[in-house]
Amino acid sequence: MQHKVSRAQTDWRSPSVVVRVVRRGEVQLDAWAGSADLGPDGTADPALLEPGPDVQYRMGSITKTFTAALVLQARDDGLLDLDDRLEAHLDVPAHGQVTLRRMLCHLSGLQREPVGDVWESLRGPDLDTMLADLAAADAVLSPQQRWHYSNLAYALLGQVAAQVRGGTWAEVLADRVLRPLGLTRTTVDPTPPTARGYFVDPYADRLRPEPLFPGFAFAPAAELWTTTTDLARWAAFWAEPDEAVLKASTVAEMTHLHAMADLQQWTLGWGLGLMLHRRGERFFVGHDGAMPGFLASMVVHRDSGLGVVALTSTSRAADPFSLAVDLAETVLDAVPDLPSAWRPGAAVPADVEGLLGTWWTEGMEFAASWRAGSEPDVDGEEGGHLELRAAGAAASRPPAVLRRDGEDRWRVVSGREQGEALRVVRDEAGLPTRLYWATYPMTRQPLPFGA
Repeated sequence: MQHKVSRAQTDWRSPSVVVRVVRRGEVQLDAWAGSADLGPDGTADPALLEPGPDVQYRMGSITKTFTAALVLQARDDGLLDLDDRLEAHLDVPAHGQVTLRRMLCHLSGLQREPVGDVWESLRGPDLDTMLADLAAADAVLSPQQRWHYSNLAYALLGQVAAQVRGGTWAEVLADRVLRPLGLTRTTVDPTPPTARGYFVDPYADRLRPEPLFPGFAFAPAAELWTTTTDLARWAAFWAEPDEAVLKASTVAEMTHLHAMADLQQWTLGWGLGLMLHRRGERFFVGHDGAMPGFLASMVVHRDSGLGVVALTSTSRAADPFSLAVDLAETVLDAVPDLPSAWRPGAAVPADVEGLLGTWWTEGMEFAASWRAGSEPDVDGEEGGHLELRAAGAAASRPPAVLRRDGEDRWRVVSGREQGEALRVVRDEAGLPTRLYWATYPMTRQPLPFGA
């Protein structure tokens, strides 16, 4: 794995590459190559700074995962709803009808950048200017027409998160995420030791230093600096969330597919603030980032608790995502997770016993099973839930998971028909004779419709 990192630095002609791999919070690999600072003209010899896990690099758009976390936090705290219109939280002259949910998954249709030539001036707008300039911003697509990446949308989302908390985005971020998780080297402004960002001349072995880009109101989209130590801790969070920051169910919700970016191969989609990558049968979440002089990637395989972060100090030619996912797959191929040992569970509740076994609906056979769990049910019952699985369904396809929703009434909390109710009908002896799942009758024997 060290060789892969060194090879990448050489092939990309990147001044430096630094990587950390974590698994279930434990560091598996620290690796780096090159020089983090070769001076203002790129010729310092020896290097002014060696790369390492405490050297800051810009993370670019990985910042969006922090902004998204703040928005979902506020939703969980009842301060906003994801289907709120933007104008419910900010006084905007245009585009107020766009919802927060669509902005989170890049389905808002808003133009990519704030109004003005920000990538030439290399200066983001202040808040008043950014909001006023929305009158001149384009809706380049209709809302939800298709995925379209928008830094402007995330700059606005950051201001929404700040508004509902009564502070600035930087203050709220520090108070609600950075300090609780101990991310002491993740900052809005560079804090030494910091890598210097360069543009690598494609036609000669020389470096051109890249200027700093103060984002101002643009900051929630791409401003943050970090180290591999901090960013790997953030990667580990997405596999095993700290409930004091985000509930596990909220993190899972953020990883649900909302938009497909790659319409041909279906290998890249978007959740609520997270990039979703498919590589064969494996599913990774995370985000990539780019700012002048820096490219970065964070890749997380949630099932195995594996996180890989890669930071570089070049604007061109580097591909930190491919390196990160390659390292992740190297680990998963070499040291796969061992399956958890099966253990017998608690006793099946008396009213559930008669539900177990085969049921038929729409000519399809389903098996109803009781599975013990480690967490109490919604009514305090010992951990466990009801499952419905279609006969012959692929092992990779999860069953419908149901939890109690009243007497002889269940609600699907995940899987097929999520959100729908299941109602139990019993005979005079109390035995279940018929189920109604999303209003479809289920019987013990296969029957035609209406029988």
